[in-house]
Amino acid sequence: MEAARRALERARSSSAGWHELRYARGTDADGQSCDENAGRRASVLWALQYDRRAGDLPLVRWLVGQEAQCRREAPFQGLTDETELAGYLLAEYRQVEDVWLHWEVKRANFDTWCGYDAEYLFAAGVSATVAFVRDSGHADRDDVLAYLVDQEGEPGVSEEGLAQWWGGTRSRFPGDPTAEDPLTWIARAKLVGEQVLAREWLDRWAVDRPRDRATLSQLRYELADLGAFAEAASAQRESLVFADNAWDAASAWQSLAGLERQAGNHAAAWEALRECRRALHDVSGWTEVGLGRMYVEELFLLARSASAELAAVVFVEADRQARHVPRLPLVVLRVAVEAADRVGQQTAARRYRQLRDAEQLRIDVELGRA
Repeated sequence: MEAARRALERARSSSAGWHELRYARGTDADGQSCDENAGRRASVLWALQYDRRAGDLPLVRWLVGQEAQCRREAPFQGLTDETELAGYLLAEYRQVEDVWLHWEVKRANFDTWCGYDAEYLFAAGVSATVAFVRDSGHADRDDVLAYLVDQEGEPGVSEEGLAQWWGGTRSRFPGDPTAEDPLTWIARAKLVGEQVLAREWLDRWAVDRPRDRATLSQLRYELADLGAFAEAASAQRESLVFADNAWDAASAWQSLAGLERQAGNHAAAWEALRECRRALHDVSGWTEVGLGRMYVEELFLLARSASAELAAVVFVEADRQARHVPRLPLVVLRVAVEAADRVGQQTAARRYRQLRDAEQLRIDVELGRA
């Protein structure tokens, strides 16, 4: 946070340095598209959360615009905590003209459309916002008005509902850093590349918590995200006792298999997949749902990465199960080709290449039509 405060002071001193916080599309270590300045911009937003000033409105507006652009261009869409924090900081100014900026965030992608609260747009007051938009000549006037009010002209949010929303949102973004949930600091440390610090916060968070379903689920996710796959697998294995039906059991075993595979424990991953298949036996129509396709994908992933002897055994099972699961997605067909090549199954490799290429063509045609 000390570095974040220094970054905020630089931004306050001159807008010339704001370009360091702009959305800048780049490529991460895994070859995925990313925002090269996401961490820098996030740190300034965190500092603003704990040090809010009236004179920061131009900076906050600019940051919200950058978040909106980032959400529009993000390859996996999504709605981040930082985007919502930026929207909250802007909403606190209660300026009715900022409805257009909130609209840019709201319509940035599918996830923001679903997850960015309508109350952000009404932040200056329900009646005031509706009247302002109705009297505006802005290019987005009709679209925004159609979102704000129903066919009878009634706002989708009441003044009372807006007041309640403010209470909940302020508690989510406290003005005192000591009031933050430790999980917030874990996420923030990871975002700026402080993996060691994130692990310290995670250990501190977990030490006195009950080993219940929620704790183990969070622990598994955070450990995997930090690359500690063996420890994540241990947490996942511990959580198996909470799987109280066939679907949950199959899902839990499938997740465990993936973590064991990533930890390099291929024999354990194979055993987990066998348990997953046993659980799927009691899941009606499992071949038609996403869980079934994820199970088949994990089989191929293990066949691609295990030692030669085990890979050959796993591939036979993967190939057998894949024949029962219709409409395998492109990602599964791609790894099926790689797994077949890995174990020297050339006939199967040709078949999966044909399926892969046909699915790719179907997608290309659909996108072309769109």
